[in-house]
Amino acid sequence: MAGTKALLTLENFINGKFVPCNSYLDSYDPSTGEVYCRVPNSGKEEIEAAVEAARAAFPGWSARSPQERSQVLHRLADLLEQSLEELAQAESRDQDHGQLSVSSGDEVSGWRGPRFRLRELGYVYHHVFSIPGEAAGLISPWNLPLYLLTWKVAPAIAAGNTVIAKPSELTSVTAWMMCKLLEKAGVPPGVVNIVFGTGPRVGEALVSHPEVPLISFTGSQPTAERITQLSAPHCKKLSLELGGKNPAIIFEDANLEECIPTTVRSSFANQGEICLCTSRIFVQKSIYSEFLEKFVQATRMWKVGIPSDPSASMGALISKAHLEKVRSYIKRARLEGAQILCGEGVDTLSLPPRNCAGYFMLPTVITDIKDESCCMKEEIFGPVTCVVPFESEDEVIQRANSVKYGLAATVWSSNVGRIHRVAKKLQSGLVWTNCWLIRELNLPFGGMKSSGVGREGAKDSYEFFTEVKTITIKH
Repeated sequence: MAGTKALLTLENFINGKFVPCNSYLDSYDPSTGEVYCRVPNSGKEEIEAAVEAARAAFPGWSARSPQERSQVLHRLADLLEQSLEELAQAESRDQDHGQLSVSSGDEVSGWRGPRFRLRELGYVYHHVFSIPGEAAGLISPWNLPLYLLTWKVAPAIAAGNTVIAKPSELTSVTAWMMCKLLEKAGVPPGVVNIVFGTGPRVGEALVSHPEVPLISFTGSQPTAERITQLSAPHCKKLSLELGGKNPAIIFEDANLEECIPTTVRSSFANQGEICLCTSRIFVQKSIYSEFLEKFVQATRMWKVGIPSDPSASMGALISKAHLEKVRSYIKRARLEGAQILCGEGVDTLSLPPRNCAGYFMLPTVITDIKDESCCMKEEIFGPVTCVVPFESEDEVIQRANSVKYGLAATVWSSNVGRIHRVAKKLQSGLVWTNCWLIRELNLPFGGMKSSGVGREGAKDSYEFFTEVKTITIKH
């Protein structure tokens, strides 16, 4: 049709060049429900080409000093910062989370390349040092797409590896835009290769490839099970950062003036589409009614709006299918006799006409729900949280630990002794007390139980992307 704007068409980035694909997928703007770009529907052929390029580039890249590799990373970080506004606009279409966080490469400062220790035992010397693990497969999710992609790419190439990355097919634009900056930053061809497509086609080809010994994955627990099965015949090294069903425990001596706005944010930030979001809130019985009233009032103050609205607290969910999945949990809660205090089906969502077909949903609070409910057991990954009362410290610890996940938790209390007792007993890799999402990127990141295997964070990621070698010399 005359005057119709051509759709943005992405290409794979292999061996330093953009390469077209024979097949494409439609990618939708969550705020309108309209197609806004075409993403390569790649497969084994594209993965084979990317692996070949990564392996060819490995000897030269790994031979560079850590300082040289760090300089390239810092140049890339500078270019990303210069492109921040354009990237943020693309990111808001990919996922309406309202912020852009870019891995700057600072986490590699202070890293030393091959670590060297010398231990003398008679006339025998033991040399222990680290070497890069060659080609690494990096699979990143659709939430926080550029942030989580760069969080994997930076330590991998800093350690001397080359990479084949597969971003989510739902949020690919910012990864494609980053590829345009790699040559300017001095990243040699083949060091960073990005192949777009679906998990069953591209993801499975990558994790089952015999020449990709390292796989770093962030996503769902069922997908992690499939990755484990496919990679098992090759004994691959896996880092699996998975989901959560994160509890907030609020004791009667909590400072509600700080607790309530922070807990609203921890429940609904980025539409609840952050693995660290709070989805179960346990409140001590003596303050339960007061907390619930104030929490619902504060939740209703959060505005759901379009990406261009600076006053919006939340945007659209990632896809129509995901919106329907999240809504299905609320329907099941109603059937179980739970109460929906605000949000979906209770309050009215107001949007501009063009955005009425977008994947928007109001932040929703559920109460009068049993711990055995799927809403209290399963990861919903949307703007839904359940608020329930508790009486004793031992009781709430047992209930908080009664799910298969163990990623993050928050504890609210002014009693320092209680904070330490409870935090130590929670089966959770991360515990915040009287705060949420205050992070230092050098600290270990990850969960227990079905929330993942391995740890991320500067030091831990660097160690994952290297192999320890011992050489014993007898003189």
